[in-house]
Amino acid sequence: MRLWWNFAAVVVVVVVVGSGYGFPEEDLVTKLPGQPVVKFRQYAGYVDVDVKNGRSLFYYFVEAAEDPDRKPLTLWLNGGPGCSSVGGGAFTELGPFYPRGDGRGLRINSKSWNKASNLLFVESPAGVGWSYSNTSSDYTCGDASTAMDMHIFLMEWYKKFPTFKTRDLFLTGESYAGHYIPQLAVALLDHNEHSTEFKFKIKGVAIGNPLLRLDRDVPATYEFFWSHGMISDEIGLTIMNDCDFDDYTFGSPHNVSLPCNHAISKANEIVGDYINNYDVILDVCYPSIVEQELRLRKMATKISVGVDVCMSSERHFYFNLPEVQKALHANRTNLPYSWSMCSEVLNYNETDGNINILPLLKRIVQKRIPVWIFSGDQDSVVPLLGSRTLVRELAHDLQFKITVPYGAWFHKGQVGGWATEYGNMLTFATVRGAAHMVPYAQPSRALHLFSSFVRGRRLPNNTRPSIDD
Repeated sequence: MRLWWNFAAVVVVVVVVGSGYGFPEEDLVTKLPGQPVVKFRQYAGYVDVDVKNGRSLFYYFVEAAEDPDRKPLTLWLNGGPGCSSVGGGAFTELGPFYPRGDGRGLRINSKSWNKASNLLFVESPAGVGWSYSNTSSDYTCGDASTAMDMHIFLMEWYKKFPTFKTRDLFLTGESYAGHYIPQLAVALLDHNEHSTEFKFKIKGVAIGNPLLRLDRDVPATYEFFWSHGMISDEIGLTIMNDCDFDDYTFGSPHNVSLPCNHAISKANEIVGDYINNYDVILDVCYPSIVEQELRLRKMATKISVGVDVCMSSERHFYFNLPEVQKALHANRTNLPYSWSMCSEVLNYNETDGNINILPLLKRIVQKRIPVWIFSGDQDSVVPLLGSRTLVRELAHDLQFKITVPYGAWFHKGQVGGWATEYGNMLTFATVRGAAHMVPYAQPSRALHLFSSFVRGRRLPNNTRPSIDD
């Protein structure tokens, strides 16, 4: 009886995967090493974006936990530039699993965003994670080529998963995805304008702690240091009074005055290496100790305020296990380097970081696509201080009125953060107690924010329980 049931289950899976949905059976991930049992399906594999050059991007796709056929598709991209969305978003922040403390298994993320949407993570551009090219010159790239490859990727990915062509699409990410996502959105909008056939159903853009305008985001870091008591009044005032960041660029950061440079160097020295700049309230991990414990098969998890601060080391160890790569259909070309969170082979155009993204966001909003900018309020790398100002300036440029006054939003009876809305289309929200990687530090509040976003709802301004609680 048991043998018959197992055979029948296999037949059902093949029928559903092979014909009912049209999903690629060869990309189906049956089970990852050390993975808890789940009901939803997951897929991983490659999409060729340039056959001639041998350029291919690796993806990980996970179905919504319930009713995946009725839920939208959400693309998530991490930043860097050159950091892995699979390692970051999928397995450290908002995906269904976290690495287990011993580095050899996984544990459930009970606040995964696949409760609200189907999720797609891509290692982009080629040279990041397991994405690769057979043409080494492809590793010299920038914002334009990254957006172009992601456009091609999505077109080809829809061929693998055709039922999603008619599904609502949300574009999300964090950090340098403040460049990736708006530029991709504009590329897809251009596609829609010129296509007489398939059109992308873009329903929203949401980016966490995004780099939007360098000459505003950089000074916000030092204002954050000062406002959080991390540097002295003397140094903080020197930076704020003597530094002219209007011409600040990635390529030549020393086009500021000598007193300014000295104050910035002193500020960085005082903050030091024992603070996690991406979340100033978290403890730091000591990777050398963790690596030793992982190799000795000891539980290495270090908890700080409910967060595993050594998750990155555990993830790195797990993803470099041969059995994990085999289960994910990853590393099919046997790359001459190990998987790492941020690429060591990529030569990304530094000057692209200087691009002002606000005009792109303006165009997106003018196409009636809602844009949410959210900020973890404990991040000093791209702090809310700059993002909030930039969103307000964008609203002013669009001549948008305030439709939701700045105020607290609530989750589980507590303040989840603060938010405001302009013109019913542009939202800025903070997430209280969250890091640069918002879902990593505040998974429950982050899920509430994301669920509200994809359902087209405003964040609640009272303590009454909502469906997202």
